[in-house]
Amino acid sequence: MMGKPVMKAGMIVTDDPLVVRGSSSRPFDGEGVTGQKLSMIEDGVLQQWFLSTSTGRELGLETNGRGVRSGPAVSPSATNFALEPGDISREELIRSVGTGFYVTELIGQGVNMLTGEYSRGASGFWIENGELTFPVSEVTIASNLKQMFFAITLADDIDRKFGVAAPTLAIEGMTLVGK
Repeated sequence: MMGKPVMKAGMIVTDDPLVVRGSSSRPFDGEGVTGQKLSMIEDGVLQQWFLSTSTGRELGLETNGRGVRSGPAVSPSATNFALEPGDISREELIRSVGTGFYVTELIGQGVNMLTGEYSRGASGFWIENGELTFPVSEVTIASNLKQMFFAITLADDIDRKFGVAAPTLAIEGMTLVGK
């Protein structure tokens, strides 16, 4: 999928090992290679893969300093990985949903990495008329990752304290099951 759309136009995903005091920052990877900030996805189009020396060699590419040691093996991995924020506030995003489900917690595993099928237990709050109204628990949300990636709308409230960061986001068209 390199060079092809994998997300909605406008989406940007970055990985930066050199963030000052970033929780996953490192001056070099597990092979001693200095990494630089990468735009993994730019305007929804896949631009990069995480590459160690061996995975790069297998693909006929150069490492991009993302090798991580686990015992004697080296595997590619992210550093400070972020889905870059959008232009609207969290409150504006919730208002734009109208009626829906605001997820605050996901439960269990439920992603088939071969087919992209996604199904997870969730809890959160019901959105009615663009406002959070009452708590909801013991429901399941489901969709397909490819469909989800093309149906995302992003708020501007990213918190970069963690190695994986994303703003509040809305995904249109997911299935919600529960009482």
